[in-house]
Amino acid sequence: MTDDPLVALRPWEAPEVTSWGRLPMNAVDRRSGVLPLDGDWLFQLLPAPDAPVGGSWSSAYVPGAWTVQGTDDLPQYTNVRMPFPEYPPHSPAANPTGVYEREVDVPAEWAGRRIVLQVGAAESVLLVHVDGRPVGVSKDSHLAAEFDLTGRVRAGVRSVVRLTVIKWSDASHIEDQDQWWHGGITRSVLLYATDPLHLADVTVRASHSGELRVDCRVRDAAGALPEGWYVSGELEGQLLTQDAEFDRFNVEDERVSDFLGEARLRTVVEDVRTWNAETPELYSLTVRLHRADGTVADTARHRTGFRDVEITGRDLLVNGERIFVRGVNRHDFHPLTGRTVSYDDMRADLITLKRFGFNAIRTSHYPSDPSLYDLADELGFYVVDEADIESHDHAHEIADDPRYLNAFVDRVSRMVLRDKNHPSVVIWSLGNESDYGANHDAAAGWVRRHDPTRPIQYEGAAKLDWADASVASDIACPMYASLEDCVEHALSGRQTKPLIWCEYSHAMGNSNGTLADHWAAIESTPGLQGGFIWEFWDHGILQRVNDGRPVGRGGVGLYDNGVAAPGHRWAYGGDFGELLHDGAFIADGVVFPDRTPKPVMYEHREIAAPVRIECFRHEGIVLGNHQHFRGLAWLTGEWELSLADGRTLTSPAELPDLRPGETAAVPLPFELPEEGGGEAWLTLRVTTAGDEPWAPRGTVVCLPQVRLREAVPQAPVRVKNRSVEVDDDGLLVHPLLTAAPTLSLWRAPTDNDELGGMAPRWRDWGLDALVRKVTDVRRSPGRVTVHAECASAAGVVRHLQVFTAVEGAIHVAESAELPEELDDVARVGSVFETVAGLDLMEWYGQGPWESYPDRAFGAPVGHHSVPVDGLFTPYLRPQESGGRHGVRHFTLSAPDATGLAVVLDEPRQVGVSRYRAADLTGVTHHDELVPRAGCVVHIDAAHRGLGTASCGPDTTASYLVAPGVHRWSWTLRAL
Repeated sequence: MTDDPLVALRPWEAPEVTSWGRLPMNAVDRRSGVLPLDGDWLFQLLPAPDAPVGGSWSSAYVPGAWTVQGTDDLPQYTNVRMPFPEYPPHSPAANPTGVYEREVDVPAEWAGRRIVLQVGAAESVLLVHVDGRPVGVSKDSHLAAEFDLTGRVRAGVRSVVRLTVIKWSDASHIEDQDQWWHGGITRSVLLYATDPLHLADVTVRASHSGELRVDCRVRDAAGALPEGWYVSGELEGQLLTQDAEFDRFNVEDERVSDFLGEARLRTVVEDVRTWNAETPELYSLTVRLHRADGTVADTARHRTGFRDVEITGRDLLVNGERIFVRGVNRHDFHPLTGRTVSYDDMRADLITLKRFGFNAIRTSHYPSDPSLYDLADELGFYVVDEADIESHDHAHEIADDPRYLNAFVDRVSRMVLRDKNHPSVVIWSLGNESDYGANHDAAAGWVRRHDPTRPIQYEGAAKLDWADASVASDIACPMYASLEDCVEHALSGRQTKPLIWCEYSHAMGNSNGTLADHWAAIESTPGLQGGFIWEFWDHGILQRVNDGRPVGRGGVGLYDNGVAAPGHRWAYGGDFGELLHDGAFIADGVVFPDRTPKPVMYEHREIAAPVRIECFRHEGIVLGNHQHFRGLAWLTGEWELSLADGRTLTSPAELPDLRPGETAAVPLPFELPEEGGGEAWLTLRVTTAGDEPWAPRGTVVCLPQVRLREAVPQAPVRVKNRSVEVDDDGLLVHPLLTAAPTLSLWRAPTDNDELGGMAPRWRDWGLDALVRKVTDVRRSPGRVTVHAECASAAGVVRHLQVFTAVEGAIHVAESAELPEELDDVARVGSVFETVAGLDLMEWYGQGPWESYPDRAFGAPVGHHSVPVDGLFTPYLRPQESGGRHGVRHFTLSAPDATGLAVVLDEPRQVGVSRYRAADLTGVTHHDELVPRAGCVVHIDAAHRGLGTASCGPDTTASYLVAPGVHRWSWTLRAL
């Protein structure tokens, strides 16, 4: 037993208890004039909440999770499964409990003021003591908890603050999100002071018509409100007027009015600058609370955006305009500090997203740090604000469990109360993957009453019937629904609400196939408005290889361009010794753990291009403005003409003055050279004309492209008097090759291949170890023909190679006949290896970044040059990567310009790497890879699309490699 009433309450086992002694949530910003308490605190990690605090203290940094600060309680990753077997609402007896303690000198000038402690976030249960006395309890790991310390501390006197954080509780069952499990205080801690007479809450409603309404709630810590108080407001010099028709107390019970007062301010702004994600105009609003003598008791400052959000029919409208939602799901994450993210980190996150064409964020699956919303207001993002509710492992039981009713309503309502004044927040979300029940309806009812200005979404409510108008979701927000199903629904005549995927295009490993196909359908199908890619981050935690522990805050500089420094690696599930985990499923973002963009980011940038080449006509180029609100004056351009013979011509581009949705024809900037008559591509390099808040002048915004002239095939000329050397095994002998070209049907499986079930089938077929048997070799002057059979468990593949001596080179013509049983293979093509020293690849084709058949929209055709080591993409689990789609010809060269050149019969998928497929398949992390001295080269007649089958639809049928006869040819010569 214990005499501590907080411990005796055992809040970690009481789902009906969401708080005790915690102040109501509000939207009054108290981040100025505060006493920060971040830094080193005394720390002990106990085995259980009721274990006694010992005499030996270490230190822990606040904010920060103890799981990445050198304790023996390490991070653990699970997706659906809870990390302990107990059923709700129970938690395990072995329950890590962190005790934080520090002395606080309360400023002397705070005498007579109300003093409040704010703990930004603690997971999952927080107990607060001051000078040994209990203060309060809070649950909800991702929202701040505030406690009134007035009368418990004294101005000018030192006090001891103790924060006890219990890792597991009944609340853990509704925080079962797809992320690392941590423990600790993960957001900032501070003290602030107010006058006893203070603003308890401020609600701002600003319409794009220019109407502004500010509702203020007032309290007095002393009890009854004094006579004569009033509020005033100012919007950038324009005074607000008090609404005379609004009863200041606005309650029938006069006893209540003694403790809570209300007032309303109004104004109308002429020629208002409206807020939207493209032009996020903000106004400075100041609200002051006055005593009867006119002196100011309290002040609240807000940045306000004038905008409206509504649903009309099946369209989500912002300021009356139907928008496309180009979104991403975002966790609070950092590879060194776990859940703790600084303001600068969040700004960098949003700047990265802005530069690659994203305009929306879903705060998966909990409210983000408050600074994120300030940044979204400033930089321009539409935010789906999501409550900290996910009961994935026990979703069905909890959705209707009345013991969790308070928790559902508490978490949703506190999120709304905190974030309601942010113009960036356009939709409230009731949580994620928690089935659907009465608890959701209760929370939705509270939101609809408190904030009727925004729609509500919840995937669990809408998933059984996207058109059901009776459920607690105003938006059909499916999760990984197929494109075909969504288009069918939009065309069915049954659609009643907007369809915006809450999650689609799962970005695990080498992924995000068919993203351009999705957006072609979205932009051409009324009723579809976009969605949120899963997700922003690969959640790799930087780990020391020698001892397997997180590096922690001191690891800055130990990673670059997505790669961990020698002796370190990106850890995923299972790397911290945990037996229960979900592996690399935590690595499913569009950026690496250090925020380096993956190749899919360039794909998205072109899909979201604000200015596009609509078509090419003989009289010129038709350009279109694909924005919703903004003209093109903020952009500038340059034309680039890329010719197959190696030339690139440039010319300034004058962008037409187009309003959103308009098109215009502009003259062709070049006369096409007639000599050579080869392929010609025209690219418009669009950059920022001036400095934007998210990009300096000259930042590339998009690279729209059109082909002006097609290639003219030219057959190589045979030279009969030159021999082709082929050994007794029918393998080409060439001084630049260390392994002759052979048939390849296998790739190092991507995460999609493994989890989607393709890779196990390919292994069963034996595609990773084809047995080659030469059946015939025919030699003639200048030509050798080799027939071979490659045995697989599913049948024999007949492979034909014809080696022909041509002018200064060898021409290789190949065919492979796949039996019907091999109905879906990874690739059909040639693989060979080169001598060492060839360190630079130059090519004409799509690039410069990685691209694949179903993810090639963002790689413009041109002349590209990349070091061979830079071609490889370091996805956290090694796998097929680094391919380039649509390659016409390429060279691999040494510093002295020697090497080899390959000309392809038509645009092909080409992969050049330091690793064989077996090298990549045989390891789990990049620190285990040993690069080869030479190059491993793949030339594919056909390459399977990537899809997103690790979680979601596979690639579509048009990107599969079918059985039958595949033919390809290429010419090899020495430089």
